[in-house]
Amino acid sequence: MASNNPQSTSTAVELQDGTRAEGRFTRSAANDAADPTADDVMQASLLADSEVPDGGYGWVVISGCAMVTWWFIGTSYCWGILQNALVKEGVSSSSTLAFVGSLATACISFLGILNARIIRKLGTRVCAMIGVFMLGLSEVLSSFAIKNIGSLFVTGGILMGIGISLCFMVVSVIPAQYFKTKRGIANGIVYAAGGLGGAVNSFVINALLQDVGTAWTFRILGFITWGTGLPAAYMIKQRVPLPRTTFVEWSLFRDVRFLLLFVTGAIATFPLLVPPFFLPLYTDSLGMTSSVGAAVVAAFNFSSAVGRLICGFCSDFLGPLNTLFVSLLLSALSMLILWPVSTSIGPLVVFVIINGMSNGGFFSTMPTVVGNVFGSARVSVAMGMVVTGWAGGYLLGAPIAGYILDASGGEESGIAAYRPAIFYAGGMALSSAVMALFIRLKTDMKPFKKL
Repeated sequence: MASNNPQSTSTAVELQDGTRAEGRFTRSAANDAADPTADDVMQASLLADSEVPDGGYGWVVISGCAMVTWWFIGTSYCWGILQNALVKEGVSSSSTLAFVGSLATACISFLGILNARIIRKLGTRVCAMIGVFMLGLSEVLSSFAIKNIGSLFVTGGILMGIGISLCFMVVSVIPAQYFKTKRGIANGIVYAAGGLGGAVNSFVINALLQDVGTAWTFRILGFITWGTGLPAAYMIKQRVPLPRTTFVEWSLFRDVRFLLLFVTGAIATFPLLVPPFFLPLYTDSLGMTSSVGAAVVAAFNFSSAVGRLICGFCSDFLGPLNTLFVSLLLSALSMLILWPVSTSIGPLVVFVIINGMSNGGFFSTMPTVVGNVFGSARVSVAMGMVVTGWAGGYLLGAPIAGYILDASGGEESGIAAYRPAIFYAGGMALSSAVMALFIRLKTDMKPFKKL
């Protein structure tokens, strides 16, 4: 993208050619004395991107990442099924239990910058294995804490969150080291596995809850996570060492591209966990069985997997920013139009499919956007900073919906009580879509240009 206008040059998002975009930005940052390592980072990124194999052992790494994602995304997106069981057992209210699941996911943001640093020190393989170990440990320990909500915050919240956050950063960083022209589909495969994991785990968890009870459900999940996740984590090998960078590159906030992406992600995360956390309660309010609730969550997760894969393809062929906008818009429209009128299984399934696909698209597209803009060697620190902005949405998004539900009469008051919470989630999704559209129009007025 070329322009004779200096202002458009400084704000243009050249997602199609990440090396040129990154080079233009880092040359500017290198002149800033506040960032003494910018020259080194620029050279490392340019060298790493010029040698990306776009295949080879990269597919083995993607397979390992996919299995790790199967567990850390698949398990966290099934929290609504466990939450429903714990509500029925009288452990706590749905809004409080939603905080447990939200806290675990929010650790992605709270620990994002720190984990980027840890990955640079220890490497992706060691960090992936530590992350998977923490996932299994949290589930085993949660089996002994299911009668105490405070203990669940520690085991199912904090410990699970540490594992999720480490695994998330590893699978977000490593595909960019092996893929450039196929980066979108590589990320799509990795994150699609999380959706598939959620779909399969939904049925498995529901069956375990009915057959062996809540405690043993947690234990069995932990053992399976260790047995399959640890070997997969060992397969994740970084191609080149991550460069030495500052703990936080404050100069990134002076780049309009980064700032707008940061704000878009911060808003978009508020509604993301509302459907998977509350669909089991919603189906209960419709008078359906717990098996139907599990099936709906499974359909949501399977649709999420399909959406992650499709958005991976679209990122390579239509541009990641275009794909991000479409996924956010579909998420908003599905919650504002479809969910409020889903009073039977038919419309609810349509909502679940559309919202699940758009929900998954956000996760598979964001790492591609960040990687294309800032380069493969720099993606760890940039992604760490971006996901830090997701903290508020991850932590408060679903609990706010829970408190709105309680204020509207609670799940015992029927499906009408859910509508204020649904409109809250849809409104936040629409706000993030508008922000993504603003980025798109700000960077280029040609609507079909591949950005």
